[in-house]
Amino acid sequence: MPVPRRLVVEADGGSRGNPGPAGYGAVVLDPLDTATLAEAAEYIGVATNNVAEYRGLIAGLKAVRDLFPDTPVQVRVRMDSKLVVEQMSGRWKIKHPDMKPLAEEAARILPASSVTYEWIPRAENKHADRLANEAMDAGGRGEQWDPGASTADVETTRTRVLHEEQPPSGPPGDAVAGAAKVRAALAAARPATAAPQAGPAETPQVGWGTAPDLGAPATFLLLRHGETALTPEKRFSGSGGGDPELSATGRRQAACAAEAFAARGTVQEIVSSPLRRCRETAEAVAGRLGLEVRVEDGLRETDFGLWEGLTFAEVRERHGADLTAWLASPDVAPTGGGESFAEVAERVSAARDRLIARYAGRTVLLVTHVTPIKTLVRLALGAPPESLYRMELSPASVSTVAYYADGNPSLRLLNDTSHLR
Repeated sequence: MPVPRRLVVEADGGSRGNPGPAGYGAVVLDPLDTATLAEAAEYIGVATNNVAEYRGLIAGLKAVRDLFPDTPVQVRVRMDSKLVVEQMSGRWKIKHPDMKPLAEEAARILPASSVTYEWIPRAENKHADRLANEAMDAGGRGEQWDPGASTADVETTRTRVLHEEQPPSGPPGDAVAGAAKVRAALAAARPATAAPQAGPAETPQVGWGTAPDLGAPATFLLLRHGETALTPEKRFSGSGGGDPELSATGRRQAACAAEAFAARGTVQEIVSSPLRRCRETAEAVAGRLGLEVRVEDGLRETDFGLWEGLTFAEVRERHGADLTAWLASPDVAPTGGGESFAEVAERVSAARDRLIARYAGRTVLLVTHVTPIKTLVRLALGAPPESLYRMELSPASVSTVAYYADGNPSLRLLNDTSHLR
């Protein structure tokens, strides 16, 4: 039986507006010397970041299939999209209707046993990221990506840890020749219709340099609700148990927050979790500002199953093994059919994308809970799931995340309680 050809696919996608003008990039690499075997990129019109990232994955896997149609392969996919990596690895459920057909298409391209997935930081995905930005830039000019004009491979610093012990199974020259065919086939397969005309788009700078003018971001002021009777006792209080109201202390905290936001004068919209403690907090602010409260179900707290209403010590005593497993993995749900943190992250991410699209360029107060706020902060930073255990969020505290038109978030504030003093 022939030895599988080992390959690396790096893929990325982006949306300038989320949803907005979007594109993807993908590259097939030889892990032995990081040589580029094939590149693919395309402007896909208006889409979300997640759709563009899935389209990049699909293009990368198809490029492998076209390069080696008769050769067994072992592909390591590397992406900075936690959502795509976790969903394609089978660790996160795929609930969003736009994601399911894309994930199914990606899964059909190569045998499941021949593909593994790895999350990498964005800084290690520069080649695919630049291809995606080249595609979006071309779309802004009313064109499609030109592989002959790409600078992605030239400008990418090769510092990856990609080397494998297994050498390639075919002559390197064959792969390079095949790469040219793949590029031509991918270019020919693109729609002939021109992309919508728009002004020239610029590739955003990353790091400490001066960023281009991307316009006003969607700015989310993340307000945790005020205290309930369960809060000072540190009892699990999610969306699967009772729906407690604010305590007298919680109402005072909500009033203080309302005064602070009134003094600041920047809040333009208010969105709340459907749970009572959040709606009461949001309504206190809304009454002071003269705004309406919209409810977003995706902002509700985690369903803690049978742990609802219990303290940590009580859960440890009654469900010790389940608690240990839950603390060790974001994929484990609380006892009795609660939600895992992975499921909450998927729900919160979808809500975030809807709200960014709805409130582009506006400042929005989101009144929600500990887990959704920590999840939004974690995702903004690209931090791992275990970072949820390393943040402190006090009742009625404020955190702030801004989302720019190129899809890049910026954490501006965390757990501010100065308005309560």
